[in-house]
Amino acid sequence: MRNYADKQELILSQTTEKSLQQRDFSGCDLSGIDLRAVDLSGVNLIGADLRGANLSGSILLGANLSSANLMQANLRDAYLYEASLCEANLINADLTYANLCGAFLWRVKLSGSNLWGTSLCGADLSEADLSEAKLIEASLIEANLVRANLSHAKLCGAMLLDANLTRANLTGTDLTWANLTEANLSEANLWEAKMDFTKRRGTIMPDGTVHEPQIIFF
Repeated sequence: MRNYADKQELILSQTTEKSLQQRDFSGCDLSGIDLRAVDLSGVNLIGADLRGANLSGSILLGANLSSANLMQANLRDAYLYEASLCEANLINADLTYANLCGAFLWRVKLSGSNLWGTSLCGADLSEADLSEAKLIEASLIEANLVRANLSHAKLCGAMLLDANLTRANLTGTDLTWANLTEANLSEANLWEAKMDFTKRRGTIMPDGTVHEPQIIFF
């Protein structure tokens, strides 16, 4: 088995090549590797073992990390625009201020992960497991969260404008100060969810009614 230094040398030697087709690390054991601020755009990491890897500040534009194991990985400030992480394991990972706009995160495992201030605009998080995740001040504008599990997650101050939360599990979720303007919560489970000071103008509620702010006449 390669040590961390050998793994890093292997990756860096290939990421300097011009041909993206040669950047294939699918199924590789890259656990614990340090690839801070490395440009990994378009790289194939399908099913790769990246447990505990340091990818903070790295560029993974359009990269394919489907089914990869990124448990406890450091992805702070990483750029993952339109990257594919379908069914990837990101349990307890750190994605603080990462950019995942337009990313494909179908059935991704993000339970207990830190997504504070993370950009997830237009991301596909359908059927994702975000239970107990920290999404404080995260941007989820127009995100697809159909059937997502957000139970006991913290979304304080999160931006969920036009987000689709149809049939999402929001049991015990903290949505304090969240912006749910024109979000779709059809058939969502809001049992014991905290919704103090949330913005819900035009929000479709679980029973199908559209929430409108009260107008007070003087």
